[in-house]
Amino acid sequence: MTNQSVPKIKNYINGEWIEETGVEHVPLYNPSTGELIGEVPQSSEKTSLAAVDAAFDAYGSWRKLPISKRMGFLYAIRQAMIDHEEDLAVSIAVDQAKHISEARGEVRRVVEIFEAACTIPSLIQGETLDGIANNINGRVVKQPLGVFGGVAPFNFPALVFGWFIPYAIGVGNTFIYKPSTQSPMFMQQMGEIFNEVGLPKGVVNIVHGNRSVPGTWYEHPKMSGVCLVGSTPTAKAMAEACGRGGKRSMLLGGAKNYLVAMEDVNWDVFIDNFIHSCYGSAGQRCLAGSIVAAVPEVYDELIERVLEASKKVTFGDAMNPDVYMGPVISAKAKANIEKYIEIGIEQGSKLVLDGRNPELPEANKNGYFVGPTIFTDVTPCRRIAQEEIFGPVVSIMKIKDLDDVLQLIRQQNFGNGACIFTQNQYYAEKFIAEADVGMVGVNVGVCAPHPYLPFGGIKDSHLGTNKVQGKDGLDFFTQNKVATIRVTPPEGVNEDGEKIAGDTSVRSCVAQ
Repeated sequence: MTNQSVPKIKNYINGEWIEETGVEHVPLYNPSTGELIGEVPQSSEKTSLAAVDAAFDAYGSWRKLPISKRMGFLYAIRQAMIDHEEDLAVSIAVDQAKHISEARGEVRRVVEIFEAACTIPSLIQGETLDGIANNINGRVVKQPLGVFGGVAPFNFPALVFGWFIPYAIGVGNTFIYKPSTQSPMFMQQMGEIFNEVGLPKGVVNIVHGNRSVPGTWYEHPKMSGVCLVGSTPTAKAMAEACGRGGKRSMLLGGAKNYLVAMEDVNWDVFIDNFIHSCYGSAGQRCLAGSIVAAVPEVYDELIERVLEASKKVTFGDAMNPDVYMGPVISAKAKANIEKYIEIGIEQGSKLVLDGRNPELPEANKNGYFVGPTIFTDVTPCRRIAQEEIFGPVVSIMKIKDLDDVLQLIRQQNFGNGACIFTQNQYYAEKFIAEADVGMVGVNVGVCAPHPYLPFGGIKDSHLGTNKVQGKDGLDFFTQNKVATIRVTPPEGVNEDGEKIAGDTSVRSCVAQ
């Protein structure tokens, strides 16, 4: 597809912007309006390999750069993001259609991740063990590995960049980043920031395209590892490919997250967090609440309160400050969400709030909107309770007690996050200890850890070695080299430091 009236998204390789020619370009739409706003190249194998070569060539000098200077570049990128915060947020709100207020929050979170990554000099310090044997000491040194590749999803174009790149390049690696073809504009601006701060050529490269881009990484001798945030099927396919190619992998997959309301729930806290968790980002995030489980004592009241609050949620153009929620990412995503609504009805769940075909301003009639949608009388075996819908669809389920919901969480394939709402410390501590997920929350609806802590799930929600952020992120992007060192005394001196008879060398530090 070609269209001279819309901009073509460019690749960024070895510090240069490159317009891909002779390949297919896919259309890029504004989800709020359905307007064509750009074309994204499906880059060739030649381009992908050129990015690998650029990153590999840059690695030798970048890894030898003093760590203080690498931190200087991280600080500079952080400051440039602050300086261009609004432009970066608008780029997210336009092509990804995250509401502008949330887009600003996403950019600010990435700034915080850069600040956390600037603690690398403390985190990367090695270990020593003296006196292993006579005159033998041991040392563990953390070193970079080489070139890494990362694949981003559409829903967090800034955050996933923050999860991968600051830690990867901070410890001395170089990077190739493939944004989603549905939300590439944030990284177009980040490439300009890399040039603005003078980041050495080849340290970060941006290649757009389909699965053929990471397909060039798995067997390539110049590649060291691969990162992904995406669906579980994609993560499993990449884990297998990385295993064949002997590449390190960090792969975050799908999710199905519970919000659990106990009999002592604080309603004000719960409702505020419910709205944020289930409808923030139009439900398109891996920590979105999608199942609300309530004990019998509060089940009926919860439905009433949730319905009342959900009906007040405003939605519309992602750039409109007067609405709460923007559209979903594409016409295909909208159709998929509506398919799940039909499945929920067919399998016997009660649709008490239908978000299909919402009333919209004329300018947004061609946008991809699904309003808040709620099912009640949902049972654990139904598909809407088991499969990731990735939209503003909520399933409300009655549970017997805390042990009952812990068993339900344990039985599901996903294991990303779960949150409990209670004032009972016993409930809270039991939930933290026994909920079979990687991240838990108590009286919070989105249990996303602070940037100093690791982020990631378990089971089908996470494959590979480490989680993102914090010490886990640093460990993924480094390898431990172990040195065994025998120290022998200089000629003419015994092991006790005493001069051997006949030695006439002068050893005074004053004389030297």
